[in-house]
Amino acid sequence: MQSKGINTNSQVVVKNQSVKRIKGFDWRNYIVYLAFIGVIIYFSVSLYDEGFVSTDNLLNIVRQTAMISIMGLAMTFVISTGEIDLSVGSITALSSLTAALALQSGAGLVGGLIVGVGTGLLIGLINGLLVTKVAIPSFLVTLGTMGAVKGLAMWITDTAPVPIVDPTFNFLFGSGDIGPIPILLVWTLVATVIAHVLLRKTSFGRQTLATGGNESAARFSGVKTQRIKLLVFLGTGFMAGFAGLLYAGRMHAGRFTFGEGDELSVIAAVILGGTSLFGGVGTVIGTVIGSLMIGTINNGLIIMGLDVSQQMIIKGIIIILAVAFGKKAINK
Repeated sequence: MQSKGINTNSQVVVKNQSVKRIKGFDWRNYIVYLAFIGVIIYFSVSLYDEGFVSTDNLLNIVRQTAMISIMGLAMTFVISTGEIDLSVGSITALSSLTAALALQSGAGLVGGLIVGVGTGLLIGLINGLLVTKVAIPSFLVTLGTMGAVKGLAMWITDTAPVPIVDPTFNFLFGSGDIGPIPILLVWTLVATVIAHVLLRKTSFGRQTLATGGNESAARFSGVKTQRIKLLVFLGTGFMAGFAGLLYAGRMHAGRFTFGEGDELSVIAAVILGGTSLFGGVGTVIGTVIGSLMIGTINNGLIIMGLDVSQQMIIKGIIIILAVAFGKKAINK
């Protein structure tokens, strides 16, 4: 009789645990994945005759969103610390131009790579130092550098594009394909794996989330929060600089218009993906899905015939919804 009672109690415990797991499911944690599937289905059905589901169009979406995804990966770390970087679009433009000028001067492939990425790192360092050492809010710092860097990009070439004729550079950083796979997809996958490992499998990732979750508690626990913030701004500078190389390689030129408005798309992708705008919660895979969803919406709206102004309205609505869901996830 005693053994039967034990078995019955064990079954009740197991059943209660299963119920708890079911009750613990929160669909808001998977909103970006559900929304992405819904967007794909909607456009696939409504624009089937317009070629939306063709391989060429789907690969084109990947190419168009690659730079947003790559900048979004770095932005995930920044927002996870409770900060923000509005200068990524301007960094992208300036990096594309400095890389193109380096290639034009005969610096070669490696020289162009170093100059382009170095430009992003330098601006990221300036942003990070102003935030951590001078204690200026990141919103104001990066809003200022966004304008200054954009002006510098326009000034150094007098708004003229700088052509890139190096076929190896163009192949590796934008316009190349490995079989049917665009090189931009390869770079996106590589960056995603590295970012995911950094955030989920390293002490740096844990300290990043701890800094955003409760900076004072993290500091008392031994986390060098100011150092973490400096590093994440260096990361966004690096990735924005690299995105500039990808823009330049895809378009075979450096231009001051590259990255214009990308900061909004990047932030929207990160928040839609599940990273909390208030810090402490971040997801790399969600950011990439958020980027792809925004790119898919843009692509579908273009095929439908909507103009740029209408697309901007949709982007704004997406950001508002993303922030609303992010706030609910924090307060749940």
